Amino acid sequence: MGAGKTTIGKLLAKHLGKTFYDTDVEIEKRTGVKIPVIFELEGEAGFRKRETAVIEELSQLTNIVMATGGGAVIADENRALLQAGGTVIYLRANVHELWHRMRNDKHRPLLQNVDIRAKLEQLYTERNPLYTQTATLIFDTGNQPVAHILNQIEKSLASL
Repeated sequence: MGAGKTTIGKLLAKHLGKTFYDTDVEIEKRTGVKIPVIFELEGEAGFRKRETAVIEELSQLTNIVMATGGGAVIADENRALLQAGGTVIYLRANVHELWHRMRNDKHRPLLQNVDIRAKLEQLYTERNPLYTQTATLIFDTGNQPVAHILNQIEKSLASL
């Protein structure tokens, strides 16, 4: 969450001549409502079920770049689908950077009515090992320009 998956994913897809998909956008298209509404009506469990269905469908496609929601790696099934479907890139950002990017965000369901920094620390502690285990490639985003991160990714993909 907030690491730059959508921004970098869109640019990477454009540079590689692939189609870009964002799983959150796909879920919103299919349900006709925004993610926070799904969380409100169905809870996180309902959202995660929808997320897995979209990841499963998109993983069958070729010539794509897919950005998942930050919590997609929680489910064993999602991690397996992502690994089987292609190269998994983990865009890692430290908690301070994530907090700086999202401290005023009012649209992230997991960051509402909580201590944002504490929640980000908890999520990072839970998810970082899962992302690390799942990823083919890992890039620290930090304060680097998007163009630099994109260049690093493209060079690494070319050498695979």
